[in-house]
Amino acid sequence: MKRLGTQISKIRLKNSHLDKLIDRDFESMTAVDILTWSVDNFHPRLSLSCSFGNPEGLVLLDMLHSIEPSSRVYVLDTGRLPQATYDLIDRVRDKYQKKVEIIFPSNCSVQEMVQKHGPNLFYESLEKRQLCCRVRKVAPNKEYLRGLDAYVTGLRRSQNVTRSETPKVEVDGEKGGILKINPLADWTSDDVWAYARVHKVPTNRLHGESYPSVGCDPCTRVVPEGEDPRSGRWWWENPETRECGLHVGEESEGSGI
Repeated sequence: MKRLGTQISKIRLKNSHLDKLIDRDFESMTAVDILTWSVDNFHPRLSLSCSFGNPEGLVLLDMLHSIEPSSRVYVLDTGRLPQATYDLIDRVRDKYQKKVEIIFPSNCSVQEMVQKHGPNLFYESLEKRQLCCRVRKVAPNKEYLRGLDAYVTGLRRSQNVTRSETPKVEVDGEKGGILKINPLADWTSDDVWAYARVHKVPTNRLHGESYPSVGCDPCTRVVPEGEDPRSGRWWWENPETRECGLHVGEESEGSGI
């Protein structure tokens, strides 16, 4: 696992907290310790990326809210999310009395894409699926993050082959050198669900209907018991390409929770 100091030497950080970052052993810190450090150093220019389709984001939301009630959270509304996800956003707003920042894609970009390729282009080829993800998720996410110094994600190493090397803290060069904080990188799925049960964290009701990971409605399906939990996302593709572009690979190609 690369030390953060090595990354900093190659990428100019957007913020001015270098002295607090270099050679810090984040890998030995707990999720709560990392989030506390993050709030202390970056709030309010820190936000949680939460899809409301995976329990990891809600667990982090609960932790962050306990540390700092005014902590920020945002969701990318692609325009194709299932109703259950919108219902969960409202439940979270009510339970935590928290503003959820809802980020939309460019209307012009979506309209141009759909008029050219149709509303279900993502089924036709990997390139068109990645185009849809870039327009609906990657581009608005990158624009939103321009106003931040750091953001938090629910990435875990055991989620997918594309995430096996995820560090707990990294420099995101594709987002202008801001910090990307992954406090649950070493957690298992059982760890996540145990926290959610103990702390009564609201989660997406589709999880109870055999949807372990919920994304856009047309790109998510039921996963039979015993199969890879991520296999219900973009199931017509190979495991190595089942990313939307938020977290893996070159953003120009597309590659998230």
